[in-house]
Amino acid sequence: MKKILILHTGGTISMAEDENGHVSPNATNPMNAVNMQFDEIDLVTEDIFNLPSPHVTLTDMLVLKNRIKKAFISENFDGVVITHGTDTLEETAFFLDTTLSRGKPIVLTGAMRSSNELGTDGIYNLLTAIRVAADSNSSDRGVLVVMNDEIHSARYVTKTHTTNVSTFQTPTHGPVGLLTKNKIIYFHKDSENQHLDVATVHGNVPIVKAFAGMTGEILDLLDLEKLDGIVIEALGAGNLPPIASQSLQRLLDAKVPVVLVSRCFNGIAEPVYSYQGGGSQLYEAGVMFADEVNSQKARIKLIIALNAGLKNLSELRPFLEN
Repeated sequence: MKKILILHTGGTISMAEDENGHVSPNATNPMNAVNMQFDEIDLVTEDIFNLPSPHVTLTDMLVLKNRIKKAFISENFDGVVITHGTDTLEETAFFLDTTLSRGKPIVLTGAMRSSNELGTDGIYNLLTAIRVAADSNSSDRGVLVVMNDEIHSARYVTKTHTTNVSTFQTPTHGPVGLLTKNKIIYFHKDSENQHLDVATVHGNVPIVKAFAGMTGEILDLLDLEKLDGIVIEALGAGNLPPIASQSLQRLLDAKVPVVLVSRCFNGIAEPVYSYQGGGSQLYEAGVMFADEVNSQKARIKLIIALNAGLKNLSELRPFLEN
């Protein structure tokens, strides 16, 4: 008998649509009224939050992380399922994946249609997430995201559509597995990334997106005294317009950690081009390339690193670029 903890945090999966088509939180979570019984699974349910996912903060993610540790260490749970709003689900999943070592299954799921909408997907997604969390083959795979009969790695998955039920996709890699009516099939296992178990999540780390003709005005507006780091969503393989790259030097001279990702949907950011503002020049100047995560995940990774006590480039670069 597998013992699975379900942590409800809110989101569309726990909301309802009114007569005007507006979707909002319920006072009570409708998922708790769903009678899910499994012959070989003992379910324990907690409403840890009731938040729309745009309201979720890094502090909330830290609370989740600590609750999961307690569930595994002192309460003998075999797996955890988290229901979550989809807007920031990938960020919570990535935070947990980066702060918790691999072991027992941790699965996040959600819904694109609220509990009383026609074709609601929440109940089914919860059911499949429970199946994955209770499956022995789900162990040691890191945090997983399960929606629409697909299993994705928290490290790479992202929300790709505003309303479609197949919104969660993994660019470049694809899903790590899928569910059928009777089976759970895994295609491959991602390599394990480095984990840092932090107790705090302090840090002011904004994201700046590059664009054609970008000057340094946006970067020049940043107050270095209030800045703990910055993530640049750069062009192509990891390049910036020349004037913008010049303004970036002010941050590097002040020892502000600068992490670069590509704004491209697929592919890997890497220091290739050697012209002014090119990735090779930026890398040599001290910019770190988080090559296979998007900007929102790179931001979380940098904040985790800073709260773990990593400070200079020699300490930060191996973690951010892993």
